[in-house]
Amino acid sequence: MADKIAFDLVSPEQLLLSAEADMVTIPGSEGDMGVMAGHTAVITVLRPGVVTVAGGKEVQRFFVLGGFAEVTQTKLTVLAEEAIAANDLEAHITAVTESLAKATTDSEKSVRQAKLDMLTKLRAHA
Repeated sequence: MADKIAFDLVSPEQLLLSAEADMVTIPGSEGDMGVMAGHTAVITVLRPGVVTVAGGKEVQRFFVLGGFAEVTQTKLTVLAEEAIAANDLEAHITAVTESLAKATTDSEKSVRQAKLDMLTKLRAHA
């Protein structure tokens, strides 16, 4: 049996996942990157995209809106600006849409519209 890599997905609010995985795919700034046990140590910037965690029978997916990843031979840590479990994406889009409707300043509207556009684009990759 192949070695597993320890994986932590952390957002500013909470630790979303701490697990052992066969492979984790992350959206690196230069392209998607598969990380398995024994990977060369690296730190990379993340672009908005999908983190896929494969281990055992279950595959888990999370949408990240940016951040950083630190890889060692035995562990991968993703520090996400924001991370959303794939099954929570629609509810998150609804909440952002509602907050956009309630925005009162141009600045608030611009920030919320940009976030909604990014989430909608991520949904297309689901």
